[in-house]
Amino acid sequence: MSVKLLEDERLDELHRNGYFIIQNPKKFCFGMDAVLLSGFARVKPGETVLDLGTGTGIIPILLEAKTPGKHFTGLEIQLESADMARRSVAYNHLEDKITIETGNIRDASAQFGASSFHVITTNPPYMTDHHGLTNPNEAKAIARHEILCNLEDVIRESSRLLKPQGRFYMVHRPFRLTEIMVLMRQYGLEPKRMKLVHPFADKEPNMVLIEGLRGGNPRITVEKPLIVYKEQGVYTDEIYEIYGY
Repeated sequence: MSVKLLEDERLDELHRNGYFIIQNPKKFCFGMDAVLLSGFARVKPGETVLDLGTGTGIIPILLEAKTPGKHFTGLEIQLESADMARRSVAYNHLEDKITIETGNIRDASAQFGASSFHVITTNPPYMTDHHGLTNPNEAKAIARHEILCNLEDVIRESSRLLKPQGRFYMVHRPFRLTEIMVLMRQYGLEPKRMKLVHPFADKEPNMVLIEGLRGGNPRITVEKPLIVYKEQGVYTDEIYEIYGY
């Protein structure tokens, strides 16, 4: 199938099922965090999945390739990103499996209805208004900084959207781990699994992957850490496996 690429857009191979994704490097491209989240999330046969803040649709497309889930929905507030996501879905002939909706995460439970999904994934903005410099590029700023929604919005709406015993998967930054745990428990998403991601074995972690269970009992499993690089420029075998190379 041919695809209409707009100015500055490109078509990137995903190394999964022959799928491709449309990206615009001047706006925002997916990063390793999205790929790692797609490898951490567990989706069972027949389950429905919602990805909050889907951007160009990378997580629903990867999860469709990797898991036996029934249907995947992506919610995105930026119209340009949502349009790219829809065109990527169409290019990969996934219209029956993936739906891209536009809307604000803050209103997601009103948009979709309570207890609507078995699984929620999210790669939300990491930075608060007072963390670091806000990117002058609006699309990148919205993706990276809590401008249109914050961590509490994400966790509150996820709890409302999940069916009882539904699972929540998020990638975030370790420096906000205390806040993440407090909010998850406050909104009834019990932390069940956690994996820290280190750029090198001797460096501190720069990402955290976390799973929560709606209405779960207290007990968390801290999995062995994920190391990204064996040496400068050389990925570990586990990273290659997650990427599908």
